[in-house]
Amino acid sequence: MLVLVVYDIPDNKRRTKLSKFLEGYGERVQWSVFECFLSLEEMRVLYQKVKKRVEPLEDNVRFYWISNEAVSRVLTIGGESPSPPPNYYLI
Repeated sequence: MLVLVVYDIPDNKRRTKLSKFLEGYGERVQWSVFECFLSLEEMRVLYQKVKKRVEPLEDNVRFYWISNEAVSRVLTIGGESPSPPPNYYLI
């Protein structure tokens, strides 16, 4: 399932730390938007880890689940449409 992680964090240090952290989970498609293909369990783990990195009274982080059917209907202008990573790599 595709998960969009969208955030608005006013503190530069916290924002930078979160964006670097999210790079390990998905692809940055805009300055404050990441597309992550995750299982439900991976999503739960990510949510808990992000929750520990933000200040709820100052920051705003949202997680949007996008169904596979909806992903196939994404319209894109500029950049590539979201696609899951390959199941395996040949080395």
